[in-house]
Amino acid sequence: MAIKVSIQGYEGSFHQMAARQYFGKEVAVIPCATFREVIKIASNKKESDGGVMAIENSIAGSILPNYTLLQKSNLKIVGEVYLPIKQHLLVNPGVKLEDIKEVHSHPMAIQQCMDYLDKFHWKLVDTDDTALSAKHIHQHKSKHIAGIAGKLAAELFNLQILVPNIHTQKNNYTRFLMLQRTDEVTIAANANKASLNFETDHSKGSLAKVLTKIAEGGINLSKLQSMPIAGTNFTYSFHADMEFDHADQFNEVIKKMKSLTAQIKIFGVYKNGKDQ
Repeated sequence: MAIKVSIQGYEGSFHQMAARQYFGKEVAVIPCATFREVIKIASNKKESDGGVMAIENSIAGSILPNYTLLQKSNLKIVGEVYLPIKQHLLVNPGVKLEDIKEVHSHPMAIQQCMDYLDKFHWKLVDTDDTALSAKHIHQHKSKHIAGIAGKLAAELFNLQILVPNIHTQKNNYTRFLMLQRTDEVTIAANANKASLNFETDHSKGSLAKVLTKIAEGGINLSKLQSMPIAGTNFTYSFHADMEFDHADQFNEVIKKMKSLTAQIKIFGVYKNGKDQ
């Protein structure tokens, strides 16, 4: 039986592309309108085997609300995928560039492609999702409407990539987290990355002491993100991504951090997606 995971967006979306890259092409997806719904379904054993959630983009930065959703969930990170975001101009077979009058896509995708789109006098129409735009163009057999979406959307909805790679920033990646329920997680033997949240006592130099222990342990702190603590006045916890050579090295540093922090929650220990 194929693995079934919840994703934000529709079939043909970049979330589905990330799911396929990690779990294989046979993975079944459950489209969700919101990230909150992704977490809810991923947490339910009767509905799914887990979920896939975007957490940051190399241009737009971190998706901060998703850190909060993860922190409140019973899910763990079991892996990650760095997916290049390549936007293509899609049309129904036979449609030519001169036939196009409108271009439909998610507003962010349209913004990512404005240098190309500015060359034409097309009407730009915002939609809820890149892949959904592609699906509608296919369903309505549109001859004068193009969409902006990824390669998978073109494949699923029998659309032609009229102009590939129309995005302005060619080095645009989104990092996706692969999530499973805590009681079903097995840490891979070759795990070399961890994500965690910790809170200091907010005294002078408390964060510096923690960072010093991480550095002394030979661990690379690849991300440090401050997060406001709900119900407090401008106090913060910190999300950290840590890269290491072996599990004992990580465990030793965590042991030393515990005496310097008010709390630590480990979101997952997994294989670095950049190594794959």
